[in-house]
Amino acid sequence: MLRKNPTGHYPDVSSEAYVDNTAIICGKVIIEANVFIGPYAVIRADEVDERGEMEPIIIRRNSNVQDGVVIHSKAGAKVEIGESTSIAHRSIIHGPCEVGSNVFIGFNTVLFNCRVGNGCVVRHNSVVDGCDLPEKFHVPSMTRIGPDFDLNTIPKVDPEYQAFSESIVSANHYLIKGYKELSNEF
Repeated sequence: MLRKNPTGHYPDVSSEAYVDNTAIICGKVIIEANVFIGPYAVIRADEVDERGEMEPIIIRRNSNVQDGVVIHSKAGAKVEIGESTSIAHRSIIHGPCEVGSNVFIGFNTVLFNCRVGNGCVVRHNSVVDGCDLPEKFHVPSMTRIGPDFDLNTIPKVDPEYQAFSESIVSANHYLIKGYKELSNEF
């Protein structure tokens, strides 16, 4: 469901994207081509800053936002998801936040007030809060990274995980095409 927010902003969704009919996309949201938005995802840009303004939530081309993901922003801060990035089931991305391109964010992961560099893999049930991750970092499952975390303890992404990330993006491109064809049957 696409809907306007209280300030009058309405989502801008590419005709080449797929948004499941159970998802809620509200307000100043931009969804580019070949993006898959899964069932029960909520992407909501509706809070304003102290000046009454807000930045958009942007989902760049070829990315996927899977089932039950929540993307929101505090006080109108910008949220951006880069190209060919996967946000896995039930993750929470809360702005201010920037997720680079070719990134994999694992199941139930929480990102807040951070930047995740291109090519990173953040595995399942992790939290990144108030700390920026440089490019191509691998965050093991169930890791909590905060402002005082020593990033030197995090390895670079193993090629195995990079291949996994690419396979998820590829699988979701197939789903976009298939679900868009099925939507004509209803």
